[in-house]
Amino acid sequence: MALVDKETTHISLSKAWDILRRKCRQLPGESVTVHESLGRILAEDVIAGRNVPHYNASAMDGYALSSARTAGATPSSPVFFGAGEFEWVNTGGEISPRFDSVVMVEDTSLDEKTGTLSVVSSLVAGENIRPLGEDVFLGQVIAREGDRVTPALCSLLATAGVKNLRTPALPKTLYIPTGDEVIPLEEWLEMETPPPGIVGESNSLLVRGYFRNWGFPVEIAPCIPDDPAVLMSFLEENRKKYNIILIGAGSAKGERDHTFSVLEKLGHPLFRWLLMKPGRPASAADLGGCFAVNLPGFPMSNAVILWSIVFPILQLLHRGEFDEKTVLPMAIGASGNEEVTLLSSYSSSYGKEEWVRFKCVEIDGLKKAYALPSGASALWSLSETDGLSLLPLETAERAKGTTVNLWLLRDIRWKERILFQGSNDPAFERIATFVKKRGGEIIFRSVGSLGGLAALSRGECHTAACHLLDTETGSYNTSYIEKMFGPEADSLLARRPVFFRQQGIMVQKGNPRGIRTVSDLRREDVVIVNRQPGAGTRVLLDFLFRKENISPTNVRGYENCSTTHFDAGNKVLRGFADAAAGIKSVADALGLDFLPLAEEPYELVFFKSMEDHPGVAALLESLHDEGWRTMVDRMGGYRWPE
Repeated sequence: MALVDKETTHISLSKAWDILRRKCRQLPGESVTVHESLGRILAEDVIAGRNVPHYNASAMDGYALSSARTAGATPSSPVFFGAGEFEWVNTGGEISPRFDSVVMVEDTSLDEKTGTLSVVSSLVAGENIRPLGEDVFLGQVIAREGDRVTPALCSLLATAGVKNLRTPALPKTLYIPTGDEVIPLEEWLEMETPPPGIVGESNSLLVRGYFRNWGFPVEIAPCIPDDPAVLMSFLEENRKKYNIILIGAGSAKGERDHTFSVLEKLGHPLFRWLLMKPGRPASAADLGGCFAVNLPGFPMSNAVILWSIVFPILQLLHRGEFDEKTVLPMAIGASGNEEVTLLSSYSSSYGKEEWVRFKCVEIDGLKKAYALPSGASALWSLSETDGLSLLPLETAERAKGTTVNLWLLRDIRWKERILFQGSNDPAFERIATFVKKRGGEIIFRSVGSLGGLAALSRGECHTAACHLLDTETGSYNTSYIEKMFGPEADSLLARRPVFFRQQGIMVQKGNPRGIRTVSDLRREDVVIVNRQPGAGTRVLLDFLFRKENISPTNVRGYENCSTTHFDAGNKVLRGFADAAAGIKSVADALGLDFLPLAEEPYELVFFKSMEDHPGVAALLESLHDEGWRTMVDRMGGYRWPE
């Protein structure tokens, strides 16, 4: 057993790469048949085993004949060939040595009675004939070391008589999911309501997907429990069969995290923990020629270690090296890179490299981006990501307006995409599908009604939505818009009513706390979840509290904020709170009881100058789409404007 030392604990990614380069050696090459070669890298030059074509072949349908006899042939003065002086050939057919050209059938006329062929065009020797070796000749180098076998090359190799190829060996990899709380994905998907503390084994889909993108095989083992003896036995059994073994989870410091201690006992630790966020708990060891990597259990951390550690190991074993400038964009499948400016500041952890996920948009010709949720367990933000950036160790703060270089994960429709910032509403967010059908694209950032209007005033979005109650007049939105945009608001802005929606209090099914009115929210036995400052729902709740002379300081959970209605509703559903202000459609969707308080208008706001933007135009058309409106009606809790 070899213990990891301080030099290999909490290290930078570049230092981890140095260690891997010293330890990982390219695997011996192997021979594969041409049928198995697609996508493989050639380990040596390939020599043609035969001529292509391997005989003189006709390039078209016609008649093979001697070109010298056609001299002077024209439509008005054809040349005649008797029987036996020509021969019919199909495209690709062999040319008899007696003939040196092929005349197109269109330039001939055959007399069926006499067997005489009249030719109306002059030919030269070799015309319309593919000579032996025209494409490839025997002994020619037709592919070179390092080339990847494409479908076209694979076909050419077979045609040129190449049976077997020498290629670098593909590393054999095994992924082992671990955890007492992990159940097979099939069982997980069949559960209507999974119990707390149980999760489906989904990381294998992440692992399998990246390996498929990279062109490497991977096998998935059954999930094994959090038992060091079981893990050690399983590793002992398999380390001679594989070049890489990936162990999912068990990488942190909890009492059930045994993986690293098992690796220490079985082999030589290479490093433990990285100065990287997410992905810090990762470790690696040499198990006697088999390299083990402990992948963190959270999906984003798992993906990060696949990109930054596992893919470089695969490259070292397969190709003998990797390029530090290109290995990460290759690993994540980047389609290119783009420099963008930040729509909002981003704070990073000084002394750690940090992977940040970004959503992108173009506003007034400038490409901008904002960071998505950075949690290691946030799968949604990973699937929604437009681009990734690995911020360096010394980064602590990226101010709003500074530039960041992104590796793009998808092709962005910069000119058709619009950014919505404002009040969250699940029914409105479903309009995105209908906007897309009309050639536009809309992305959503829930920042609350006031946050949306502020973003619009700063030119940081294309459109916003709000439902802000003026507590003095009882009207909605107008006073806030006038305060934000000044006396020119009417001339600058367009406003579109989307729908009216029911606001109220969401409580658990059966209302176990017996909450009936807003006054009940100040009871000692009631805990609420609130919305963020500036959200229209919070403005309404504060107004109702003032009407009842309720001080927020006397409401338990008042400072506990959610940024969306579904987030707030789920906290009630799971028992983290007894009540939350929210909309009826969310209460219905989650099976919560709902106590109505008010009906409010939900209004779209945008600059009139944006009406011709393809995304805005598609959005405005979609507001009247019957398909979307039917979907909203089914959700319940909405009413359309007259």
